[in-house]
Formats: sequence, structure tokens, C-alpha cells
Amino acid sequence: MTTLARKLQSRNHDVVFISWPDGEPSVRAADLTFLSCAVKEIAAAPLKERPRWLELEGEEALRAALQNTAARTEAMLNALPATLTAAGVDAVVLDTALVYAELAPMSLSMPYIHVSNALHKDYSGYTPICFYDWPHETTPAALARNRKGVESFLEMLGPTIAVARAYAKRAGLDVDWDNPSATISNLAWITQTPREFDFESSHWPKEFHYTGPFHDGAGRVDVDFPWERLTGEPLIYASMGTMLNGLADVFRTITAATAKHKGVQLVLAVGDQLDPEQIGSLPSNTILVEQAPQLELLKRASVCITHAGLNTVLESLAQGVPQVAIPVTVDQPGVAARIAEKKTGLFVPLKKLTVSHLSLLLDQVLNEPMYRDNARYFQKIAETSGLSVAADLIEESLTSS
Repeated sequence: MTTLARKLQSRNHDVVFISWPDGEPSVRAADLTFLSCAVKEIAAAPLKERPRWLELEGEEALRAALQNTAARTEAMLNALPATLTAAGVDAVVLDTALVYAELAPMSLSMPYIHVSNALHKDYSGYTPICFYDWPHETTPAALARNRKGVESFLEMLGPTIAVARAYAKRAGLDVDWDNPSATISNLAWITQTPREFDFESSHWPKEFHYTGPFHDGAGRVDVDFPWERLTGEPLIYASMGTMLNGLADVFRTITAATAKHKGVQLVLAVGDQLDPEQIGSLPSNTILVEQAPQLELLKRASVCITHAGLNTVLESLAQGVPQVAIPVTVDQPGVAARIAEKKTGLFVPLKKLTVSHLSLLLDQVLNEPMYRDNARYFQKIAETSGLSVAADLIEESLTSS
């Protein structure tokens, strides 16, 4: 999102980035004006508690994460209108991860546009909603399964929907609560997922636009890395992302599975949720870090072991690097399902993860040319100018509103 904001700023728009207080370092690193939102609310319990879902997985983790979403949505809706007004904002570009935050600009009669930085959610049932790793099928049974998945997610989202409905009522907003997409922008809904990487479907509304990834390689927090320790052997880069990286068993499994492959080197980025000692002993040529310069390492990598977060997968594809995915929760199962369909790699659900299974997948992806060939096919996504396309759509949509 900071990359997109910087692109709009380069076109002489006056851009201010509004986020939770903990987003400030990333926004400042991108050289953007930052405004904290909901400072008082976010400082109050239970919002400041360590998220319990960091130690969970699958639907259990999703349910736990969504319990916190209700409180965060309420905090955002209570604070955002005043923040927007004080900043003199004319229009808002919202990440769809901020559930129902669009009700704030709606209450101010302010135009807004949605951006899906994570995988977009399909409430229609034509394709599986992104929280499940189901393959895309069009049989009646598959469509019924998809609709059931949507119903399950909306049930989990119930407390957040209740918060949104109460706010809408206070603000005098008329919302069709039987339609989960009712508050999505009618100006533009932009996803950085490339069309070629998504499931094939023609059901999307005219406001929905594929662009390609918002990566420009700049505006990131500087990370130290011991480059001198790289041996020149085939490199396996492993990261479980910045949010869902509290599962020490997963990192131990990755380390043990990689150790079965001779003549490779592992870079393991474990995040800041774990003490490295929880991982245990490491092979001598393993480099363990909290954070890694991901883009630079992917340029050297033979395989990326990933949680199937969309940004990591798109960055891997942009470098022609195949993936072995271990999806945990939220949109990661849906991304993993697309990896499997497009044959840019393989995935194993977390509940089926074992050292032997992961080692087998690594062997396949390392040694079967199909996966690297398919990943290299997707390198063209690096040339789609997704940022420029997204910025064009935002300008055009707001001009016509």
C-alpha cells in the first residue's frame, strides 16, 4: 500500500497515509506523511494484547483473528471520520483488509476506492473464497461447497458485521446487509493479483480490475544481512511472513526437511515472534535471521518456502522462483491453491506438514523443471507495470466520480 501511495505522490497528488500506530515505521521508510488513527482505542485492551492466533492455524486461527477484527473495526470507525476531516482529505484509497472501514468515508459522502493487497475475497461462490485451499471447479457440488465456505466466513465475521451495522445506523447509511459486497467501492476495486494467476471466472463486476503487483523494490526498512556467509550453493529461502510466524514447529520442520538435501543452503527468516533458540540446532550452512532482504535473496534463490502470503508469492514469481507453500490461515490457502493450479510449485496444508512430506515436495520442486519453467513464465508479471495501471485507475475513477 505504501508503494501505491508513493506512486500517486509522484504524480503530484498530496498523499497522506493513515494507519494504526504500529504502521508508522514502514510508512516513514517509504518517505510518506503518516497520520496515526485510533491511537487511544488501539492502546486499550484487548487490542494491545498479543494476538492469540499467532499460535493457531487454519479456520481456528481465522476465527481467533476475526474476534479481534470487531474491536479494531469499531476503533477505526470511531476515529477515522475525524482524522479524515482534520487532514482535509478529498478521497480515500482503502485496503480491503480494513473490514468495513469504508463506512467512514461513506458517512462523510467522500469518494473511496478499494484495493486488495491480499488475495481478493469472492463472496459470489463462483470461485472458492480465499480462506480455503479448494481447487477451482464448476460442478454443482463445488459451487455448493463454495457457497458454504462463504456462509462459514460470514458467520465468523458476525461480531464485526454487528459493529458495522450499528455504526451505519448511527450514521444514517442505507446498506443491504444481505449482500456481503454491498459496501465495496462502486468506483473501483483493484487487486494486485495478476489475472493470469487467478482462477478463471467472468463473474466479477465491471468495477473489479486486475493490475499486477505493486512492487518497485524501494521504500522498505533497511535490513542487515550477512551476505558473506552465502556459499554459492543452490539457495532455499524460507519465510513464514511478518504476521503469522509464531509456529516454532514449522521452522523446525523446514530446517529438518532442508537438511535432507545435500549441497543446498537455507536462509531462514523467522520474524520477531520467536526466540531463535526455540528452533533448536541448525545445520552449519543455515543462516537464521529475524528479517531478511527478501527481494535481494529471491534473485539468488532456487526455491522459496513460503506461507503463501500474496506479496511473497508475487515477488517469487517476478524472479521466476518456484514455491513450496505451507499456508497457515487467512488468504494463504487460496494463494496456495493457485500455486498448485498454475504449477509454479506445490503446497502442503499445515495439518499435514511433516519432515518427510516437505522434503519430498522440495525434491520435486528443485529437480522437476516444470515448476521453474512455469514460475519463469510468470516473470512477465514484473513487466505489467501494476503500479502505473493501479494509479491510472484511481485517477480515472476519481475524476469521473
